[in-house]
Amino acid sequence: MPAAILVHVAGSERSVAEHTTAADLFGADRTIVVARVNGELRDLAHVLADGDIVEPVRIDEPEGLQVLRHSCAHVLAQAVQQVNPDAKLGIGPPIRDGFYYDFDVATPFTPDDLKELEKVMQRIINEGQTFVRREVSDEAALAELAHEPFKCELIGLKGGSAEDAAEGAGVEVGGAQLTIYDNVRRDGSRAWGDLCRGPHIPSTKLLGNAFKVMRSSAAYWRGDQANQQLQRVYGTAWPTKDDLTAYLHRLTEAEKRDHRKLGVELDLFSFPDEIGSGLPVFHPKGGVLKREMEDYVRRRHIEEGFLYVGTPHITKEGLFHTSGHLPYYADTMFPPMQMEGSDYYLKAMNCPMHNLIYRSRGRSYRDLPMRLFEFGHVYRYEKSGVMHGLTRVRGFAQDDSHSYVTKEQAGAEIKHLLGFVLSLLRDFGLSDFYLELSTRDDSKPDKFVGSDEDWVEATRVLDEACRETGLDLVPDPGGAAFYGPKVSVQAKDAIGRTWQLSTIQYDFNQPAGFGLEYQAADGSRQQPVMIHSAKFGSIERFIGVLTEHYAGAFPVWLSPVQVLGVPVAEEYHEYLSGVLGGLAAQGVRVELDASDDRFPKKIRNASKSKVPYVLIAGEDDRAAGAVSFRYRDGSQKNGVPVADAAAEILAAIRERRQV
Repeated sequence: MPAAILVHVAGSERSVAEHTTAADLFGADRTIVVARVNGELRDLAHVLADGDIVEPVRIDEPEGLQVLRHSCAHVLAQAVQQVNPDAKLGIGPPIRDGFYYDFDVATPFTPDDLKELEKVMQRIINEGQTFVRREVSDEAALAELAHEPFKCELIGLKGGSAEDAAEGAGVEVGGAQLTIYDNVRRDGSRAWGDLCRGPHIPSTKLLGNAFKVMRSSAAYWRGDQANQQLQRVYGTAWPTKDDLTAYLHRLTEAEKRDHRKLGVELDLFSFPDEIGSGLPVFHPKGGVLKREMEDYVRRRHIEEGFLYVGTPHITKEGLFHTSGHLPYYADTMFPPMQMEGSDYYLKAMNCPMHNLIYRSRGRSYRDLPMRLFEFGHVYRYEKSGVMHGLTRVRGFAQDDSHSYVTKEQAGAEIKHLLGFVLSLLRDFGLSDFYLELSTRDDSKPDKFVGSDEDWVEATRVLDEACRETGLDLVPDPGGAAFYGPKVSVQAKDAIGRTWQLSTIQYDFNQPAGFGLEYQAADGSRQQPVMIHSAKFGSIERFIGVLTEHYAGAFPVWLSPVQVLGVPVAEEYHEYLSGVLGGLAAQGVRVELDASDDRFPKKIRNASKSKVPYVLIAGEDDRAAGAVSFRYRDGSQKNGVPVADAAAEILAAIRERRQV
């Protein structure tokens, strides 16, 4: 009789034979692609040991999807080298909604090349190749991969710092032990292999036909412009063909909603080359949208007890040393300017200056919570490859606030901020949220400041406040700021995409660095806790998100033009101008189409402009003191008395309706 061992499976203790694998535990359930063993993801072929705690990971879970896509990246790389044996392999990690793989090839990939790669990948998948893990020493790996110079370079980065040295490197050499995954045919012969940390799905068959090669682009090796340029191929993979079809439909819909395209069509903003990359200018209509948002958010902050402040765009570098930012964020800040014997930096964050406002006079416990707020314009030197319209820019206005509280007040203040944040997002039409709690990575102590006790307490306070909201809470290990943990609000838009918007961060570091104090009730001097909060992240980014959420058809209260007048003929200009003038006097934003275009074209132009209300006037309307309504959906209501029309429009604005 073979010896038995005890393992814990999904909370239950089970006795199994020695040499039992995770696959043996879960049988023929093809929805389970990997296992979590003692907290670590493992292949289903992993042999279990006595006392192991084992959980199944299904193909449609976030971790299961990552493994599925990483496995598909391997199939892509195998296909590339099958078509072009001279291609050299870079890095191939899973990413949100897909994967990519970098290659050194003589000529860039063409659309026809990508179609051919898809066909080769399908043949590999149909073969039902298995992913077989093999441990190798550094020396053996270097010898086996001597023909792959980029892989050999990665071997030198092995360990916990791999991800810092190159994006995606952790999936290949992130562990202490190097492994190679061989793709093995049904007859046992080796088809291909790749340096990889794993894990992988058991068989390529699980990929089915629910994958697609999407596009290719240039990419610098390890993200450094000083390095060689490679070709990056992007793909996507999903549990089922229906999932893939739904994703491709979302992409089509997202393309229609692209805020960069709509920004041009609706005359909202632009990025002039003369100014520089990532530095937008807002046109008059975009300026109206931006002002309405800022005015509303400013008023809401004041109602919630915030004090409005203002700080300059530049400062001496010493301020960022005091705050602790320069050692951690120097690479994302614009280079310093020399003036009067000092280095000045464009500010990349507002918090250090708010600390100086707090410190400008003595504070008592009676002053706390003290809440400071501003629309502070900041500048960050984002790499050219990551900038994307308004959602990733180099200059932007943060709706930034900082609450100074006692330690005892921290929990209540975070709950207050979460409630405020969620109510603001709902005011702008977003209502589907979950929360993400970012904590420090204990394996990288040099990236974070503060004692273990401080981190434990800050994380506990944030965690408790998040759970009281009743929203789903997702962990984000290692995602904390250097000075403390944070919670972010992840909001879904109209087509199901998730955007990280609001953040709330617990900071015990800067109050110490700036020597911030308050006088406690017993007369002692105590250090406050500082809580950072940005409701939208930046106004620019939030405008981009809202533009895509509404596909440019903003709610009436936000629309740059709320009412457009279209006369049936020129002789009705004067009458319709009077109607619009009455609305304008009540604060409604109006325009009259007095162009020489024919009436049908004016109506088509009005539809393209996405104005909420189009008021039409002809002879019957003028004679009756009325107008005809045309709504954004194309429906129409004729002969509406002017007073009733005004009442309907004003009510929609007041109630922040989407029409």
